[in-house]
Amino acid sequence: MTDKMLQIGDQFDRFQILSHLVQGGMSDIYVAYDILTHREVVLKIPERSMIGDPAQYERFQREMEVVTSLKHPALLRGIFTGTYNRTPFLATEKVDGQSLRELIQSSAPMPLDQAIPLMIKIADGLAYCHAHEVIHRDLKPENILVTLDGQPVIIDFGLALTKGAHRVTYSNLSATAGTPDYMAPEQIEGQRGDERTDVYALGTILFEMLAGETPFNGDNNLAVMAQHLNGTAPRLDRVKTGVPAPVAAVVARCLAHNPDERFASMPDLIAALEHPETVDLSILDKAGEHVVKTPWWKSSYLKALGLGFAVLAALVLLAFVLQSVHR
Repeated sequence: MTDKMLQIGDQFDRFQILSHLVQGGMSDIYVAYDILTHREVVLKIPERSMIGDPAQYERFQREMEVVTSLKHPALLRGIFTGTYNRTPFLATEKVDGQSLRELIQSSAPMPLDQAIPLMIKIADGLAYCHAHEVIHRDLKPENILVTLDGQPVIIDFGLALTKGAHRVTYSNLSATAGTPDYMAPEQIEGQRGDERTDVYALGTILFEMLAGETPFNGDNNLAVMAQHLNGTAPRLDRVKTGVPAPVAAVVARCLAHNPDERFASMPDLIAALEHPETVDLSILDKAGEHVVKTPWWKSSYLKALGLGFAVLAALVLLAFVLQSVHR
């Protein structure tokens, strides 16, 4: 293993580096040519610091285990794992398309006939995961790719809860637990979570796909986490006109604070997405108020900054006046 990033043309085990995709805090990700199978793959190589951190290394090992054992169209397919020069690595299929984050940024609010079928496919992939005792626990638009023909592909199983997995403690929340926008209340409280934790995340993602914004927002991660813990998501049909009340009820049930009030499984969620008219609308009576996101120029930080400048200007003016009096 070397400390230097691999360069185009370098050989790493049976792979020849074609391009560098991502240099993250934990892994370098490359597009590489598999000399054995004669196809392009994505090569994920952990950084030295990860290998020296037991928790981070456990995350990488967990991802290798999941993507090489599960086979479903909506899940990233692992091709090969190994160790080269004492460095573990993971080779996966190369997905041609874009992330759901990019799709949301370009298309949200998305029409129902685009968002619902896509969410059903995502939920179907997670139903397969859950049937094999794998809970993702880090679902967010960045961790879902969408192919050119509209097939979602779920990636990044580093935080997955698998059968027999022991608890590991991650020292860096922002790097390991994902964006708090999509974390269920029980995760924020430190619980391990279950199928309903993934249901909550999908409800948040669907809300964002249809409304163009997440149900909870704040100036920082702690503020968002506090809202997930103590707040109630607003009615989607009041945030975005044109969303039918039954669809809003599906999302509201996904986002219930109490896991027992959510859909118990992904098949239950899929059935509700296919037939939203069957969902009890009374859950919408518990919805919170819609909080309009504060534009950046009105943020509390800039307000405080403006107040600071005002106080400074007042002090300068006072000093000028006092100096004039003394003269």
